[in-house]
Amino acid sequence: MKIKEIYTLLDELSPFELQEKWDNSGLLVGNMEDEFNNIYICLDLDMDVLNGIPSNSLVITHHPLIFSPLKSVNFDSYATKILKELIKKDIALISMHTNFDKTHLNRYVAKEVLGLELEESEDFICYAKVDRAFDEFAKNIAKKLNLKFPKTVKCKEHIDRVALTTGSGMSLLPFIKADCFLTGDIKYHDAMEAKLREVSLIDIDHYESEKFFSPLLTELLSKNLKKNQLNDIIPLLKNPFS
Repeated sequence: MKIKEIYTLLDELSPFELQEKWDNSGLLVGNMEDEFNNIYICLDLDMDVLNGIPSNSLVITHHPLIFSPLKSVNFDSYATKILKELIKKDIALISMHTNFDKTHLNRYVAKEVLGLELEESEDFICYAKVDRAFDEFAKNIAKKLNLKFPKTVKCKEHIDRVALTTGSGMSLLPFIKADCFLTGDIKYHDAMEAKLREVSLIDIDHYESEKFFSPLLTELLSKNLKKNQLNDIIPLLKNPFS
């Protein structure tokens, strides 16, 4: 099977043109005419994961391996070391980042994982009606995402409306129209800003909120590919903090 066939299907599922200007989703390594045997889907690539992937495979990641233009390829950075191994093993790489966040991932986590009843979605932000006590709601979110030490910022005792953005979404805080914001990678000064705006926060962590990319995309591809087109579509899960 050729890369362009999968690329076309991915583009139909989640158009690459929807990605943010600063993003770098798309085909990062390989050629559209290249053929491959298996698909591996993961949030990110590291050497442990890559060492277990056979040659002539296609890897689809959520986070792009290359964000900024490379001025040198001297194999002393995370990206260039992975790039070297991909080329040596003839492994192609496609990334689906902000386009997939907008079309699938945020809504999937909000609805299917957290059980929220969605009211609306605006690009990266999903909104839901909650009407629950903050402490009770935060405890429930932590349980569903298996958060061992959840960080929270409580501005009000009760939550009427919640907003969600998977991954790292604190740059969106000025645009949030809810009592509480669920996102990851919340820093000290983010918490101070949220207090000022009276928006409660629940840190749902980066990996824990985006790890559903692999099984979700695996399911979508399996539904859209004909039988025997590929030997395997294999989801991979690897938390860099574990």
